[in-house]
Amino acid sequence: MKRKFPAVFYNPISLAGASIATVCAGLIAFLVVIEFFAREHKPYMGIVAFIILPAIMICGLILIAYGGYRDFRRKKVGIVRDMHFPVIDLNDPVKRRAVTVFTVGTIVLLVASAFGSFKAYEYTDSDEFCGTVCHSVMEPEYTAYQGSPHAKVGCVKCHIGSGADWFVRAKISGSYQLYSVAFNKFSRPIPTPVESLRPAQGTCEQCHSPSHFYGEKKLTIEHFLSDEKNSKSDMTILLKIGGHDIRGIASGIHWHVNPETEVWYFPADTQRQHIPYIKTISKKSGKESVYLEKGFPLDKVDFSKLRKMDCIDCHNRPSHIYHEPDKAINRLMQYGEIDSTLPYIKSLAVQVLEENYYSKKEALEKINLKVNDFYSNNYASLTSSKGTQIASAIKEIQAVYQRNYFPEMKVSWRKYPNNIGHTYYDGCFRCHDNKHQEKAGKIISADCNQCHLIIEQSSPETGKQVNLSGLTYVHPGELNNSIKNQKCSDCHGVKKY
Repeated sequence: MKRKFPAVFYNPISLAGASIATVCAGLIAFLVVIEFFAREHKPYMGIVAFIILPAIMICGLILIAYGGYRDFRRKKVGIVRDMHFPVIDLNDPVKRRAVTVFTVGTIVLLVASAFGSFKAYEYTDSDEFCGTVCHSVMEPEYTAYQGSPHAKVGCVKCHIGSGADWFVRAKISGSYQLYSVAFNKFSRPIPTPVESLRPAQGTCEQCHSPSHFYGEKKLTIEHFLSDEKNSKSDMTILLKIGGHDIRGIASGIHWHVNPETEVWYFPADTQRQHIPYIKTISKKSGKESVYLEKGFPLDKVDFSKLRKMDCIDCHNRPSHIYHEPDKAINRLMQYGEIDSTLPYIKSLAVQVLEENYYSKKEALEKINLKVNDFYSNNYASLTSSKGTQIASAIKEIQAVYQRNYFPEMKVSWRKYPNNIGHTYYDGCFRCHDNKHQEKAGKIISADCNQCHLIIEQSSPETGKQVNLSGLTYVHPGELNNSIKNQKCSDCHGVKKY
């Protein structure tokens, strides 16, 4: 039989390498064809078809070369391999049976390998893979994600997105994460990787377009106070969504990301909560405006770390949202899931949620015990007349805890800043604080009416007030004078820097 390749390649090592390389090349072609005809492209396709399988194929090619080189060296020293292919006589029943078994087995193996490769890459692309493989580590993030507005958006859509470069970066980062989990080196809680998230143009803006944000949104906020009657303090606001409207006018909250303006800033901390330097650039006029926080030295600004502002700078927790207890209990009382006529239920619920517990099991048991003890000791008659409502309230409070608190991982709303709004973290007030000033004296105003307009509010002290031109916010409890120079987060939030 005439050989088509040099004799040195006809050795066991080279033949094994050729088999490996051929199988991998076939699997790569198979996955590429599947991806070509797929309705929706999967980011994890890259790691299987363009990283893992090619790496194995290269190993096969190296084996071919090594086998040939080894055989060449052996022949130089006089070691000659007398290699002949086996003679296959299909008239011999034994050989015919062996050929049949080998052929069928090879076909089955190739089909199984192709199917297994496809299922493997499909599974690694799933949300279950991201959230449950490292269950104890990722349980908080996966639980929060399942109850978020983006629960139908796959993890890889935001954390990786399209494009090979960001895919490779994510996988390099993921390799260290696997090491951390395997050897128990991971942080508790898991830090938010804000510095390695890709720009919103490659993720958020695949669905949301800043050029189509405009108008106002009416928002009604029902708030229950922490007194015995759980008194209500409601507020209706017009949220100025703004952006770049159909007339080409930029205004409102989304002015920051309108196509005609660039906003650059320097974050002085890893979580981007302290922003001492801001620069705005008008694309039409080319004008630049620089705002520096009063008292912050310009020479401490690292201009190599300037970041262009995008969606993630405000919407920094779009999926992994840990709800503040005050807000979560308000919502449940608003919808009637917790009976608002139960004395002090608002204050009591927030208090038992914010206690320190060693485990989730201990937390659920003590929440049940403390709520029952409170009403037994202070409102004994209610334990019989409103026993069902108390039991229902306990169940809802426990559910809030299970969704938002993970003591084993030291996770709660207090650990992750949420920049939407300004009640619990500085959020908007990171820049809009009357402290950022340019050389000409212009400041970035902290005027609330830039972003929203209060058109209706009610409280036990003032009753109901309505004014479509805008009202001055009245804090319940007659606290307006004492909080005049304070931010909401000074009392309601947690300082992280």
